[in-house]
Amino acid sequence: MRAVENAVGVKIPENARLIRNMMHAALYQHDHIVHFYHLHALDWVDVASALQADPGKTARLSETVSNAAWGGTPYYKEVQQRLKAFAESGQLAPFNNAYWGHPAYKLPPEANLMAAAHYIEALRLQAKTAKMMAIFGGKNPHPQFLAVGGITSVRDLSPDRIFQFMHIWKETKKFVEDVYIPDLLTVASFYKDWGAIGGTSNFLAWGDLPQTDQEPESLILPRGVIMKRDLAGVAMADPEKVAEHVKHSWYEDSEPRHPFKGETKPMTENIKYEPGAESKMLFWKTETKKYSWIKSPRYDGEACEVGPLARVLVAYAKGDETIKNLVDSTLKKLDVPVTALFSTLGRTAARGLETVAIGNAMEGWIMKLVENLKNGDDKTYEPWEMPDKAMGFGLNDVSRGALGHWIEIEDKKIKNYQYVVPSTWNLSPRCDNGKKSPVEEALIGTPIADPKRPVEILRTVHAFDPCIACAVHVIDPDTNEVYKIKVL
Repeated sequence: MRAVENAVGVKIPENARLIRNMMHAALYQHDHIVHFYHLHALDWVDVASALQADPGKTARLSETVSNAAWGGTPYYKEVQQRLKAFAESGQLAPFNNAYWGHPAYKLPPEANLMAAAHYIEALRLQAKTAKMMAIFGGKNPHPQFLAVGGITSVRDLSPDRIFQFMHIWKETKKFVEDVYIPDLLTVASFYKDWGAIGGTSNFLAWGDLPQTDQEPESLILPRGVIMKRDLAGVAMADPEKVAEHVKHSWYEDSEPRHPFKGETKPMTENIKYEPGAESKMLFWKTETKKYSWIKSPRYDGEACEVGPLARVLVAYAKGDETIKNLVDSTLKKLDVPVTALFSTLGRTAARGLETVAIGNAMEGWIMKLVENLKNGDDKTYEPWEMPDKAMGFGLNDVSRGALGHWIEIEDKKIKNYQYVVPSTWNLSPRCDNGKKSPVEEALIGTPIADPKRPVEILRTVHAFDPCIACAVHVIDPDTNEVYKIKVL
């Protein structure tokens, strides 16, 4: 939407901007909670250890660190019994496929039981938070409320719907403050050494959540770039400095290209198509330095980490009062230096702190929307016309990180369309100059206690919240084995 709006020159009404911010913030609330508990927590929490916990001690621990409405010895005893039932049946249901008993786990049994209980409670909450997005989005996932020029959820701007949204927002915000952040601090206190593991060097944030139609000046999540961890040298990020490399990607070779001139041409050499009831595309082994379907985006020639840590660092470096207070108080509570931010621990903590900041900002948008509607301003759409020729781009930051879309229009149709997504920045292969991606850099030097059960590797990779559905894996058609490619 932003890319087309930029190309055609339309400015959306204030109510449309408020709803977009509310929806986007709701997505942050949902995704960050899901990531911490359901995609990342089991890298740090040993659920099997929770079976040995004392429910009474767990209740006392919970009362010390959490303000949850549920708890007490009977509650944790019931959770433990459920976990034991899973284990005695020969499996641990949603907790399968983890490295239980691994020597890299450091939480005591009571902390593990508390975290496992909160994992279950977060499952209940995330279903409610998903409803928050459906109120004005029509459905979740993939809400359907966006249109070039504004939004389509006109009939949902009623007191009942707004109250419903606000009720879930308050419940989610309370969970974040009373459970998520205390859990984050509790887990982090046992893994302070990870404040020196899994770090990268450069950080990029396009920013998001505009307060007015002036961007990037009014963005609550500011736009910026930090090179070589130099917080004092934070600069405004320039989209003209983005280029995509394909030397190590399975695309036809070309020079690095800006997305406006981008091409997506998969290699045809060494690919064989077999006709049949179900067509098969087979990618044969070849002597090549290419090892990924992901392109390699670079900013001014450098690989940049994107995501919660990048956004928090940019805001912190720019002196954002909300983020600065959250970061400084967290560093003080954990008794770790600011350099600990450049790590897997810092990346995980940044996600939680950002959730607090965004949750607090949502109230202002809700109340402004209510005020506008009371004053008779219910405009949600600005008409526009498709030009014969135009170029435009849209930049924002989604949960996983910096997202950019570039479009060229000719004869009132799309001539070229390219986008650079967060996981492309973070998980790309090396670029034309051999520079590693953020994840490749972050994994170097990771201590591994058991090479056959590399939970330490998962901690760093999962901290980036990778989404690489578009990066097709290479499967051997005869053995169904995923190819493993080692790049030296």
